[in-house]
Amino acid sequence: MKKNTKIYIAGHNGMVGSSIWRKLLNEGFTNLIGKSSNDLDLRNQSEVNSFFETEKPEIVIDAAARVGGILANNDFPYQFLMENLQIQNNLIDTAHKYEVKKFIFLGSSCIYPKFAPQPLKEEYLLTDSLEPTNEWYAIAKIAGVKACEAIRKQYGKEYFSLMPTNLYGTSDNFDLSTSHVLPAMIRKFHEAKIDNHADVTLWGSGSPMREFLHVDDLADAVYFTLINNLTDNLYNIGTGDDLTIKNLALIIQQIIGHKGKILWDSSKPDGTPRKLMDVSKINNAGWKAKIDLKNGIESTYNWFINNKIKEIKIN
Repeated sequence: MKKNTKIYIAGHNGMVGSSIWRKLLNEGFTNLIGKSSNDLDLRNQSEVNSFFETEKPEIVIDAAARVGGILANNDFPYQFLMENLQIQNNLIDTAHKYEVKKFIFLGSSCIYPKFAPQPLKEEYLLTDSLEPTNEWYAIAKIAGVKACEAIRKQYGKEYFSLMPTNLYGTSDNFDLSTSHVLPAMIRKFHEAKIDNHADVTLWGSGSPMREFLHVDDLADAVYFTLINNLTDNLYNIGTGDDLTIKNLALIIQQIIGHKGKILWDSSKPDGTPRKLMDVSKINNAGWKAKIDLKNGIESTYNWFINNKIKEIKIN
């Protein structure tokens, strides 16, 4: 693969897209394309078509999506379903129309059934019902996986999907109304520490188990798939290890130095009991995660302190 290959990273300003951008720059790629949502509305088919007609990218990495945690998914189900369908359908179909050689679709482990056997294998897709709290986002992502699979099957193009587990890291979202569990905990424990080590209340029982992948590891996996030819249409991307939400909270509390109590609000939903990814397929292809969870949380907290703290007002 040539270093001047024209690569379009959709969503390049987001946590995932910006990490992929940094990785490719570090690997010497010189012809990266990115457009902000103000310059290109990916929900608008006409705008996407004009962009592809003008730029003619050779490779597309779809890191664009409307994302959020349990609360956001519950509050805006229509937007999470429709906007994600619009974004990915426009990108996939237009890439196909303009003969894009390689298309990497990024999704989420929430595409798998709520009570699927653990760890989650790629073949468990569509074998049972989804977790209700994020089914709208999951259904959209499943449609994207299947669209890439259909193009691969019908036209023989190298369109495939990577399904990362729960992501965290540089440029994460720390807005408590829309963030995922790990960055939300970082902010809560930090604010409580400043507030004389006040008690911290967290959602649910703390018993669900989750796997966490640093976003730079995902970027490394994307780079791996760019420079290698993969034989299947769907690959899980994760560490292969998980822990309880309660243990995650204890790790974050220790890293931040919070001395107060942790309270659990059992009236709030836990979500899926466990979501551990079977990553044997991508491991066997030659890729493995490298960033240790504790080190990853420490670097994420440092980024939060250096980049986000001024935006946060303690009441």
